[in-house]
Amino acid sequence: MVFEECERPVAAWRNREFYRGKKVECLTIILRTGGCSWGQCLMCGYRHERYPFRDEESLTRGITSQLRWVHDRYRDEGYDMVKIFTSGSFFDREEVPSYARDEVARLFKGKLIIVESRPEHIYPEVIEEFIATIDTNRWDPPLYVAIGLETANDAIRDKSICKGFSLNDVKEATQKIHAVDAGVKAYLLMKPPFLTEQEAIDDMVTSIEACRPWADLISMNLCTVQSRTLVEWYWKRMAYRPPYLWSVLEVLQTAGDPILCDPVGGGTPRGPHNCGTCDRELVEGIRTYSETGDRDLIRNLAARECPCKEEWQFILREERPYCAPLTR
Repeated sequence: MVFEECERPVAAWRNREFYRGKKVECLTIILRTGGCSWGQCLMCGYRHERYPFRDEESLTRGITSQLRWVHDRYRDEGYDMVKIFTSGSFFDREEVPSYARDEVARLFKGKLIIVESRPEHIYPEVIEEFIATIDTNRWDPPLYVAIGLETANDAIRDKSICKGFSLNDVKEATQKIHAVDAGVKAYLLMKPPFLTEQEAIDDMVTSIEACRPWADLISMNLCTVQSRTLVEWYWKRMAYRPPYLWSVLEVLQTAGDPILCDPVGGGTPRGPHNCGTCDRELVEGIRTYSETGDRDLIRNLAARECPCKEEWQFILREERPYCAPLTR
């Protein structure tokens, strides 16, 4: 890894989020850290985006350098929300040392902050301390902790994703988060490997409903084919296909309250896609929906006609687990 790569994050960009009925300007940051303590999820390539060194001093220096790079390029008056992604867990002391975490709190004080963590790294006292630094009484709550539940089905999470924790583990972590007045965001994964297209739709609809009693925000992430993952291994052998955009619209129509969804990689072979003709319109429409919560937009997109819709409907009827996928 060259020096310049250590000095800047994996990625950083501005976008908009739909939050409590209005558009919010958002800064999204993917930090290079010490790496996920679990590192076994079948679809995740971020575990490779880690520093080659793991000692606390080097990690702290590397992460604070990335934060300075972001702060120099994105002036804080232009956005209200900050989403921070790491290789695994923001509150894992081995992945993000305490000083680096404190630097995040200092730089983004007064912002609405969303970080991610596995349930085993939820430490109420650490979250309380973090909130005490960032909170200026502007947001209630000022912090959301996102957990990659992926699915409410323990068997799918174990066999199709290899996540390493249960739904009950997430619920227990949620109680700890709420106890210190932070919010909970649930990340769900649309179409992990080994599911048919119809099974993926059904699982996502069921998972959304299962999350509603305890998750303050729900985000549906669409499975993409990331490099150096088992999903990529299957994809290269025509044994995995990312979800159809028609399936995404089907879920969003059924979901009721607005669900956040950013179709990363949409319209490409490695991302959620249809036939190529209708992809761009649907991807842009889903992104707009995530910024506005406009359910009429989703209904209109789902009613759009394209020859590939018949193919998708055929797949829903005929695809079977032992011979999926039927299309590329």
